Amino acid sequence: MKTDTPKTTYLKDYKPYPYSIDHLALLFEIFDDHTIVTSTAQYMREAEGDLFLYGEELELLSMTLDGEPLENYSVDEGSMTIPAPEAEEFTLEIKTKIYPAKNTRLEGLYMSGGNHCTQCEAEGFRRITYYPDRPDVMTTFITRIEADKATSPVLLGNGNKVTEGELENGRHFAVWDDPHPKPCYLFALVAGDLEHIHDTFTTMSGRKVDLYIYVRAGDEEQCSHAMESLKKSMKWDEDVYGLEYDLDIFNIVAVSDFNMGAMENKSLNIFNTALTLAHQDTATDQDFIRVESVIAHEYFHNWSGNRVTCRDWFQLSLKEGLTVFRDQEFSADMNSPTVQRIDDVTHLRRLQFPEDAGPLSHPIRPDNYIEINNFYTMTVYEKGAEVIRMFRTLMGKELYRKSTDIYFSRHDGEAATCDDWIKCMEDGSGMDLTQFRLWYEQSGTPEVGFEGNYNENSKSYNLKLKQSHKKPMYIPISIGLLNGNGDDIIETQILHLKESEQEFTIENVPSKPVPSILRGFSAPVTLKSNLTAQDYAFLMVHDSDGFNRWEAGQNYALQVINDLLNGKTTQTPDEFIAAYGALLDEALQEDSDKSALARMLTLPLVAYIGQGHKEADPVAIHAVREAVLEDLTRAHKDKILKIYKVCTAPAAFSITPEAMGRRALASRMLRMLKDPAADHYASADNMTDRVAALSVALGGEDKSVREKLLSNFYQRFKDKPLVVDKYFALQAAAVRPDTLESLKALRKHPDFNIKNPNRVRSLYASFAMNNPVCFHAADGSGYAFLRDAIVELNSINPQIAARLLGPMRDWKSYTPDRQEKMKAALEHILAQPNLSPDVFEIASKSLNA
Repeated sequence: MKTDTPKTTYLKDYKPYPYSIDHLALLFEIFDDHTIVTSTAQYMREAEGDLFLYGEELELLSMTLDGEPLENYSVDEGSMTIPAPEAEEFTLEIKTKIYPAKNTRLEGLYMSGGNHCTQCEAEGFRRITYYPDRPDVMTTFITRIEADKATSPVLLGNGNKVTEGELENGRHFAVWDDPHPKPCYLFALVAGDLEHIHDTFTTMSGRKVDLYIYVRAGDEEQCSHAMESLKKSMKWDEDVYGLEYDLDIFNIVAVSDFNMGAMENKSLNIFNTALTLAHQDTATDQDFIRVESVIAHEYFHNWSGNRVTCRDWFQLSLKEGLTVFRDQEFSADMNSPTVQRIDDVTHLRRLQFPEDAGPLSHPIRPDNYIEINNFYTMTVYEKGAEVIRMFRTLMGKELYRKSTDIYFSRHDGEAATCDDWIKCMEDGSGMDLTQFRLWYEQSGTPEVGFEGNYNENSKSYNLKLKQSHKKPMYIPISIGLLNGNGDDIIETQILHLKESEQEFTIENVPSKPVPSILRGFSAPVTLKSNLTAQDYAFLMVHDSDGFNRWEAGQNYALQVINDLLNGKTTQTPDEFIAAYGALLDEALQEDSDKSALARMLTLPLVAYIGQGHKEADPVAIHAVREAVLEDLTRAHKDKILKIYKVCTAPAAFSITPEAMGRRALASRMLRMLKDPAADHYASADNMTDRVAALSVALGGEDKSVREKLLSNFYQRFKDKPLVVDKYFALQAAAVRPDTLESLKALRKHPDFNIKNPNRVRSLYASFAMNNPVCFHAADGSGYAFLRDAIVELNSINPQIAARLLGPMRDWKSYTPDRQEKMKAALEHILAQPNLSPDVFEIASKSLNA
């Protein structure tokens, strides 16, 4: 087992850096097998202290202080220390040599598809040059890039291009000037052979901005959706937040080797191709929506992350939680607010709730970490967004906008903290948010108990709310009341739950109501109520809050499935089958929201059902879930078939919410009918329908059909890397006895590359996260398959290796036999020599909790 325990960093130990940097000039001399980096930084002393610089895997060529060779310094693994210079102001020039082609970690400057690109968040800049690589050290950058013109005709940097020209020996250069102070994690560079599409956007003050999206040759036709999404994002941010873009150019570059989804580097966003390219032949509807969302997310960072950045990494949710909320609201405005909310909450419950309940639970502002790359969690991002949403819920849209105006004005050009944000919320709204700060300090998901009682004599409705948590949180509970006809008795109200137990009374309620609780999922909590199956059936059909209609159906289905699992019943109740049928009747109506109904007609996922069990058995849960689906299909086959035919009637392809809704509902019906899969595939004119058909066929019993469709799919799209990712991912998610053997064969497939994060995610992450039945096979074979991949990736790409550990961190949540096998897999990983801090942190904390 590893003996050198990596160092833990604590929030309480934060100290300002003793030097500021007035300006940084960078020169990159790019050659085939190496790059020479010259950094010239103008330092100013702010406090007493040595000059401490970070640096990893750098070959130091020379260093001068105010033009004189510097020899008084020490270098340790990962850092350099220079005794405090005598001068208050001085210039430090450092020349280093790096090898991007050998950089499999994909941090700093590395190669992707023959092109040079960077990823500096969180701590990648230290792999480029020695520098105070921390977010509170901000300065202006000017970057000169020199490279061979034949192999790298495109040279991109942050800011505006100020000059370019020719050099000797077929080389050329470009100089980029970014006038806005930024931390080095927002630095970016791209040099390579790329094609582009171009458009423009005129800001609200009348300034024209040039927009470019750079991709590999042949991918240009897949960029139009991303460009339209960018323009919509720029307009939305002006309209909703009053925030205008601040430079003359905005570049997006799509690369195929990327650890993350995308990166908001100032004016030079670098994206994973999976979140840039979208065309009906190669991208599903969810891909289109995701591209639109992430394009918006990275653009919105221009203010919520770039112009106002984080003082330290403990404040990460300051930029990420806020920006996730902003992109969620943008997507809701562009598409369906109901569907967006359902999808966001589904994502939160599936991935963040287990994180909150597991060994790596932490508040949205954690107080310690070992490896910063493990800090990019669902809690920081998704729960962070829910906390921002609660601010807006509590103060209303107008005061929320007033508060954000204060925030962006007060802290423009600064590295801020979560406390700074809360203070702006208080100043803008006039509210005392002292108790609300606990959302930043306490981990875990609060449980809220609800009990409602109607008083016939006083015509009032009494609500008792109880919260179970460490210290009582400030929780906004959105509630509505419906009468027997399904009409709202009252407008939606916000109850301010602040105590461990509170009672509320709503007057002038003419008849016994059915309560609609936690409308719109107004707080990230688990809700326990005294609602009955009859109440859920009623709300499924009548609730005016679209999210709560879906929620009622999910709760009803959970109750049914758990009763079957626990032996309380032996068959699917007729009442549930009837309630499901009512939704099918609605789906047949021409003007129905088919996208929302597709989700309402989807039973809870196996993983979510398992969260309600102390010792989950995913195989047993899956079997019961499938049995319920079969009962529903038998009872309503005629309706299901009719809906399927209506939704698959010939129509021109589009990505309007209505068209996507028809395809989503058709896919849901196909999943229940199963038989039309081959015909559905054959008639498909888009990737959404192809994937739906192939997914059904892969889980079916007809081997000849699935092999035929798989072969056709691969041969048709083998030159499209993102579709080949789907080819791997669909097989990884298929629930069949021979799935693991298929995946072992795919691991040896000529198109599998362990060094490509997208390909690793498509095989291993899809298996572990999207196939709980096969991953949690009783013999432990699924755990061993993932374990071996993590061990292999530890030395290749520690970030990706650590992220693959996610499905095993909650090992105590499963049956004892599975716990034993998962624990053994974690112990095997932890015993490996030269274990990276990334993997060590997740594995050790998972085991030792």
